[in-house]
Amino acid sequence: MKFMKHANPRHDMASTWAALAVVLTVILTFSSAQAHHPGAELDKVMGNKEKFFEITDRPAPSFELMNRDGEIVTLSDYADKILVVHFVYTSCPDVCPLHAEKIQEIQTMINQSPMKEVVQFVTITTDPKTDTPEVLKTFGEDHNLNPMNWTFMTVAPDQAEDTTRKLAEAFGHKFAKGDDGYQTHGVVTHVIDRGGRWAANFHGMRFNSVNMVLYTNGLINKPPEPKKDRGWLDKLRGFFN
Repeated sequence: MKFMKHANPRHDMASTWAALAVVLTVILTFSSAQAHHPGAELDKVMGNKEKFFEITDRPAPSFELMNRDGEIVTLSDYADKILVVHFVYTSCPDVCPLHAEKIQEIQTMINQSPMKEVVQFVTITTDPKTDTPEVLKTFGEDHNLNPMNWTFMTVAPDQAEDTTRKLAEAFGHKFAKGDDGYQTHGVVTHVIDRGGRWAANFHGMRFNSVNMVLYTNGLINKPPEPKKDRGWLDKLRGFFN
């Protein structure tokens, strides 16, 4: 089953104005003085604001996959980016197309602000045998994902077919493949901060897209953490090194 999007000029115009309004909200919310920025309280603020938000705050699972250009990429290649990552398979008859549309909504809002230079959207297939690069490219086009800062990833030719399903498990949710080719799975969007820190998860598709935009903006503008004062033992080691 393939979900097709039909053009609706009035709907598109309404969506554009809504996105612009959100971007303006982001700018007004986070353009205050540094002292008023959520900073270290960002996770707490978002946790109180969004019930489908989960703090992870640990290193993201490493990966080595093939991107849409046939290049082998790793997590460290995106060390200077904030990644918005989700897993899909294109023959999914229900939630995967809807998840892609949710990602597209978030991308549209982010891309109408300077955040587009920092945020990279990543779609990872859990069915690499069926989801060839051509199929994944069409999937992105069908769901209006902007290749300016969106890419898909799949397994490299020399990798096992279940590599990306194991990666999904490392991110905390399972894509169980049945005999009919369909996969049973949950829906989670992962946010990876610069430097490869797995910052948070947004569960399901009922979370407010604006909250993910605000959270991403908060990560971009988060003040650097103050350097911790070294203890006397570290200072003594430094003296002899």
